[in-house]
Amino acid sequence: MSDDVVMRNRALQTEWYGEPLGDRFRRLLDRLTLSQAQLADVLGLSAPMISQLMSGVRAKISNPAVLARLAVVEQMAGDPAFVVLPPAARAEELARLVHEAPTNSSTVAINHAGSGSTPVGGESAGGDPVAAVQGVLRAVASAAELDGAAKALDADYPALAEVLRVYGTLKTADARAHYERTVR
Repeated sequence: MSDDVVMRNRALQTEWYGEPLGDRFRRLLDRLTLSQAQLADVLGLSAPMISQLMSGVRAKISNPAVLARLAVVEQMAGDPAFVVLPPAARAEELARLVHEAPTNSSTVAINHAGSGSTPVGGESAGGDPVAAVQGVLRAVASAAELDGAAKALDADYPALAEVLRVYGTLKTADARAHYERTVR
């Protein structure tokens, strides 16, 4: 694999995912004290695939369910109450993800007693890319913050500003219509 291809793939990852996947995965590995193989199991990837994505040999996660699961794991890793759970309880929570459909990251509540993650409001992304994107955006910022970021991007990056507005501040029906127009 040439260095040019790896650099191109990392640039594409930054464009698609906000940063190279190696950086995102390493943060999870460190924060959750997992091996690459364990993280691969949780996300629903093979160990070789996660290695190839981390190194830039491959650029894209093409399975929306994996992206949804990644959003859930990142939310869990960012929850201070989850990270301080005993290792066995954390492992149980992560193992549960392997056997469940991916859940919209905005609807996951960590049971701080360590007995399980519970969907709130009965909503599940089930591999729905619109719900996954909405979940990620809404997990990291309020609608007002997303609208402010969109305003800041309007002049130079209008398409990205539109994505922030549509998926971060509008109704799910509007986001689905946008997805159908732009992705499918």
